[in-house]
Amino acid sequence: MTIVVTGATGHLGRLIVDALLREGVAPSDIVAGGRNVDSLSDIAGRGVKVLRIDYDAPSTLKAAFEGADTLMLVSASEPGKRVPQHKAAIDAAVAAGITRIVYTSAPKARTSHLILAPEHKATEELLEASGIATTILRNGWYTENYAGAARQAAESGELVSSVGDGRVASASRKDYADAAAVVLGSAGHEGKVYELSGDVAWTQADLAAAISTVTGKTVVYTPVSTEQHEAILRSSGLDEGTIGFVTTLDSNIADGVLAETSGELRELIGRPTTPLVEGLAAALQS
Repeated sequence: MTIVVTGATGHLGRLIVDALLREGVAPSDIVAGGRNVDSLSDIAGRGVKVLRIDYDAPSTLKAAFEGADTLMLVSASEPGKRVPQHKAAIDAAVAAGITRIVYTSAPKARTSHLILAPEHKATEELLEASGIATTILRNGWYTENYAGAARQAAESGELVSSVGDGRVASASRKDYADAAAVVLGSAGHEGKVYELSGDVAWTQADLAAAISTVTGKTVVYTPVSTEQHEAILRSSGLDEGTIGFVTTLDSNIADGVLAETSGELRELIGRPTTPLVEGLAAALQS
């Protein structure tokens, strides 16, 4: 069995490779791919085959997928480009005779109004049409996504957002990577869709308290309206596209889109998900 992991130069893909090795998958059975293979030298040193994989360069997909059984399709990172890039990978997988694809999607991608959902919905539909056995990992929010905001809040003493009392059931990337490794390394997951999230849905006030605990600096949460948030972001020099993304995401959170605690992540990894304080501390140290 050969497992190809795309996006191994990114945070999640690299952690998935690490998790596979911990699960006992032989290094020779793993192909780790990314655009910059030089950054994968440490993985190569552990016996994992390292190849260049660029969604925009079909020849790299063909070379990396040749002879593989399973594709761990870590979703691309560039909004607006994901669907054609994912299609290129799926088409190459079909051509290479890959028999199983595991894909990192978004929560309730087919029905959610989460700003990130449409591209994942389209990808899930492409996977369904491919005829390849597929497992969908609908990853919830990553605790690490708040590292930048935590650093800023520690400096200013204030955490500002327009999510109101909205909750986020985040988990650490390692939790999601461990779940992916379990699915990749065991049978019986074909055709399944897993809604993955942390065990606890926390508020921005909880996040402010966690930042205070981790950094030793008092941070308070200041809720603002969407219009106020837009003005604050604009005054900090952000472009309109980024402002729209941030405030729409906050609106999604206010609506509870990221609040579900399904328990499926905990079940897959066989342990509780990483608590907010612990995950945030690790993110700030990295």
